[in-house]
Amino acid sequence: MKLSVVIPAYNEEESITPTLQTLYQTLAKHGIPHEICVTNDNSKDNTLGVLQKLSEEIPTLVYFTNPGPNGFGYAVRYGLERFSGDCVAVFMADMSDDPEDLVKYYNKMMETGVDAVFGSRWSKGGKVIDYPPLKKFINRIANAIVRMVMGIKYNDTTNAFKLYKRATIEGVKPFLSPHFNLTIELPLKAMVRGYTYAVVPNSWTNRKYGESKLKIKEMGSRYFFILMYCLIEKYFSRGDFRKKEATKPAATVSR
Repeated sequence: MKLSVVIPAYNEEESITPTLQTLYQTLAKHGIPHEICVTNDNSKDNTLGVLQKLSEEIPTLVYFTNPGPNGFGYAVRYGLERFSGDCVAVFMADMSDDPEDLVKYYNKMMETGVDAVFGSRWSKGGKVIDYPPLKKFINRIANAIVRMVMGIKYNDTTNAFKLYKRATIEGVKPFLSPHFNLTIELPLKAMVRGYTYAVVPNSWTNRKYGESKLKIKEMGSRYFFILMYCLIEKYFSRGDFRKKEATKPAATVSR
């Protein structure tokens, strides 16, 4: 099963090289057939030039430039419309996600056949390194609200680092979120629409270069909008968008 890794990148010229080199080396070491799809989100620095250079040393790297509209969600969506694999992971350009965790996700999907694999930084075996205290406080409150409103046990919905089968991505379309609220739209829609998932502990490390693109003050209402949308779909869509179960072939009748 071919793995695609979609990476949104905006002004990541300092981070993108170690991220892509480590990711490629890890996936190659484990023998995972893959492609690395980077969406340059109309960066104002030299991210595009770095990607051009890296493509000469990383044979599985493909990259696009999203001319606009721009934003985290738009950049991820741009990649999700263009990947070629059988499954696809969303991975951060700042090396906050661990490529070895992606291998665990992939193996979990291969072993169990689930439609998606979600990471949890807050369950047993997960960890965070240099996580800003205020961001952590807001994160835990936000995830508690999502759990309570949606009636789910999963405790890290806002974690962008997840793996989906191609059919799952097709099944949660159309995408609505242009910004970071896409991180909760994808898993909540997958849950509401009946796709199966497994949870794997993962780690998170704060970026070493550049600055975070997440602006908490700007995102509250956008997260709330997507949460309410998914809640309404869960209780009022009457299953119109649920995963269509494959029908068993009719038995052959001998005459």
